[in-house]
Amino acid sequence: MASVLNSDKDGDKPPKSTVALPADYRPSSDEEFMNPLQLEYFRQRLWDWKKQILAEAEGTLAVLQNEPLREPDLNDRASSETDWSIELRTRDRQRKLISKIDAALRRIDDGEYGYCEVTGEPISLGRLEARPIATMTVEAQERHERQEKISRDD
Repeated sequence: MASVLNSDKDGDKPPKSTVALPADYRPSSDEEFMNPLQLEYFRQRLWDWKKQILAEAEGTLAVLQNEPLREPDLNDRASSETDWSIELRTRDRQRKLISKIDAALRRIDDGEYGYCEVTGEPISLGRLEARPIATMTVEAQERHERQEKISRDD
């Protein structure tokens, strides 16, 4: 399962940083938007998030390989199968999340990170803190979701 979650082979190790972040650094609106410190801050957040997901996947894989799912009691077996089904769906969602994390890391490398893919405007630091994989401003995301809802309703 962990191999399913691993994205591209080149993206398994973070690139060497040329910017040293102060230990207590937090991006601020008082500084230039997406300056090298901010980019490095978000790069590290994204890498840490990816490492956490991959570690959880490794743990799930280890348990799946070492624990038999054959419970003698039918109710216990059904409960275990339900638990594993939920766990595997969670891992599948996290696999998709890793591809979004990798895309955000590529946007950092390409100099596009932090800017809305629709309007080109800066995405607020608060939004990026809450959702570092965000690709749109809140306003653009809301418009997108309204359009999506309208097209679904038709």
